[in-house]
Amino acid sequence: MSSSSVRTTQAAFLLNISTGRLRTLLNQGRVIGAYKVKRLWMIPLNHRGMPEIIPGSRGPEGTWNKNKRTGNTFIHVLRKTIDYNRDNGTAYPAVAVKVGDKKDYCHALKIKGPCQIVYQPHQPNKSQAGGARLWIEVEPEHIVERQYFSDGDYGPPPEVVEQRSKSKKIKTRKKKPKIQV
Repeated sequence: MSSSSVRTTQAAFLLNISTGRLRTLLNQGRVIGAYKVKRLWMIPLNHRGMPEIIPGSRGPEGTWNKNKRTGNTFIHVLRKTIDYNRDNGTAYPAVAVKVGDKKDYCHALKIKGPCQIVYQPHQPNKSQAGGARLWIEVEPEHIVERQYFSDGDYGPPPEVVEQRSKSKKIKTRKKKPKIQV
C-alpha cells in the first residue's frame, strides 16, 4: 500500500462521487485506512493511486471509480435551461458535466487546472458531447468541483426531463402489441 494520502475533495474527485457521498462512506467506516487529523479526513491511496471502498452488503452495486480516470471531462452550458429559468423565475442547474457515461448537473464549476473551450460549428461532437457544437474540455487529472445554489431547484433541468419523456414514448411505440389467441 502506498504511503500517500489525500483529503475528501481530492478522493471524491478520484472516485467520481460527491464529497457528501464520500463523507457518508467515511462515517460508515467503508473507506479502507481512512483516519482523521483534527477535523480533516486523510484517505490513503492504494498502489493504483485510488482510495479503496468496502462495497455495501445490500442494495445496488456502488458507482464509484475503481481505476484512475482516462477520459476527458466535458462541460456544457444548457441554453434552453437558461431561457426556461429566465422566463419562469426558476433556478434549475444550467451546467452539465459529463465524465465517462455519468452526467451531472450543477449551477457553477471550479476548474482546478488548464482546460480548453472547443467550438466546432460544422462537426458536432456526437460521441462525447451529445451533438454539442461548443463545449469545455478538461484533462482527466484536473479537478472539476461542482457547486449548487442554496436556494436553487435540484434535479435534471426541464429540457432533460422533456428529452427523457420523448425517448420513453418512442421506446413504447416500437414495442409490438401481443396478439392473443
